[in-house]
Amino acid sequence: MRRRLCQTLARSCQQCCRKNNLLVLRELRFRKVEMKKHKYIFVIGGVMSGVGKGVATSALAALLQDKGFGVNTMKVDPYLNVDAGTMNPTEHGEVFVLSSGLETDQDMGNYERFLGRDLGPEDYMTSGMVYKHVIEKERALGYKGKFVEAIPHVTDEIRRRFLLSAEASGSDISVIEIGGTIGDYQNALFIEAARVLKIKNPEDVIFILVSYLPVPGTIGEMKTRPTQNAIRQLNSYGVQPDIIIARGPEALDHKRKEKIAFSCSVPVDNVISAPDIESIYEVPVNFEKDNLSGIVLGLLRLNRRRKNGLKKWKTFVNRLKGAVKAVHIGIVGKYFDTGDFILSDAYISVIEAVKHSAAKLGLKPRLSWLNAKDFEGPNADVSALKNYDGVIVPGGFGETGIAGKLAAIRFVRENKIPYFGLCYGMQLAVIEFARNVLGIKDAHTSEIDPGTANTVIDIMPDQKKIIAEQKYGATMRLGSYPAHLQPGTIARMAYGKEIISERHRHRYEVNPKYITDLEKGGLVFSGRSPDGVLMEIAELPRKKHPFFLGTQFHPEFQARPLSPHPLFTAFLKAAAARRKH
Repeated sequence: MRRRLCQTLARSCQQCCRKNNLLVLRELRFRKVEMKKHKYIFVIGGVMSGVGKGVATSALAALLQDKGFGVNTMKVDPYLNVDAGTMNPTEHGEVFVLSSGLETDQDMGNYERFLGRDLGPEDYMTSGMVYKHVIEKERALGYKGKFVEAIPHVTDEIRRRFLLSAEASGSDISVIEIGGTIGDYQNALFIEAARVLKIKNPEDVIFILVSYLPVPGTIGEMKTRPTQNAIRQLNSYGVQPDIIIARGPEALDHKRKEKIAFSCSVPVDNVISAPDIESIYEVPVNFEKDNLSGIVLGLLRLNRRRKNGLKKWKTFVNRLKGAVKAVHIGIVGKYFDTGDFILSDAYISVIEAVKHSAAKLGLKPRLSWLNAKDFEGPNADVSALKNYDGVIVPGGFGETGIAGKLAAIRFVRENKIPYFGLCYGMQLAVIEFARNVLGIKDAHTSEIDPGTANTVIDIMPDQKKIIAEQKYGATMRLGSYPAHLQPGTIARMAYGKEIISERHRHRYEVNPKYITDLEKGGLVFSGRSPDGVLMEIAELPRKKHPFFLGTQFHPEFQARPLSPHPLFTAFLKAAAARRKH
């Protein structure tokens, strides 16, 4: 009896100890979570737009990641569009598609390239998204009959999205770029939301102002007054920058650092020089010269976790700058009507993808912008394409320049000049092949000529109803989809694997009715959807052409500095081989 009582008491003690230990363990875990406070860095622009906030945000994120921290970046766009999908590239630049399918601002592409990883839909926010959510919540009585106002309801929703982005990424630090310029009416609520977050978490939030210091030609001296005025305007919002990144055509001298520091109440060491440079990929290295990451970590009360010194990054930059063997690439595009400076934004991911692969191969890419309209008409001289080692036809929409692109594609196919077609560039390559190899003279895409008898490229069946209802936003085939690659093809050899996943943005596909005839004529569909219905990659065999390949997807969206895209690398290899001859 006594033994049973002792055994019962012993079991009871063990259970009690386990329970207490579990409670202690839970308490320790809770305290650990509380101790690990998330940090926020807000990047704001001053003086003018296009000052380089996106590159500064990307570079800082890369530096902090190099120091051993989990970092997520977030872009805030103050426009009322719900996403970037319906915007004209000549006005807003490239639409960058995330793996999730969300159509975003081109800065998201820079973030992914500098961090070397995918970002999620939580990492992008527009005024349209915020207002849409608030209005829908109000309609559903989510505010329980209260007045719904910009402050606090809109700013609360903005802060909720800041926190959601941090939580979804599981990161230590969020670097958040607020689009626009100080003084814009549109971004004031986002700055207000950031200010409130700073009040609630004073040790966990800092502000960085990226401002421009002009050097007027007639004066020849860098002027600080516009930056001083921008900071005064920011102060009127209740925000004081902790760091100022001084952009300009020249490096900032110490005298002007002192002047900015004194007039703007910022320590002189916290004024970072950011002069114009040849490549955006040099920015992290330049920032480290002024110890930007060390200053940021000090302000956030964080200790560096590792010391990598940007070794891989510096190797890439040195390859990029040190390459001397030129390869000439012509990009046949259509977004030229508003100037070359807009063009580079419209095709920015393509341009950067070429640079990444060129650096890997030790090549120096010489890019030329070729207006597709110049290859149209009876007097057009398409033979000028002989001067290029390779030709790219990037993505696009609509009829403008299509005849010129088709003429260019025919010329490079017949003259065995390496060709790389992206999305629309693949569709046009299929049309050109059908017309000039198979003899189907009226072969076309239903996007341009829905009445033609031979719609070699046709709208996807599920898209017809969407178009009829005029639902254009976020309704294309968007985001990452898998594809199977055929053995022995250029694509399979480039990737080195059977199954791939790439990002899409289109409504039209190769019409299944013509696939058999196209293949009999010699065109190879080397990549297909898992069910075999959708054609993802079209190419000519290497024995017929050194490199003639088009993708229905956008490979440029997954090209990274430290991991170049295999198809761009294969294309540049073929272009370099042509140059040898």
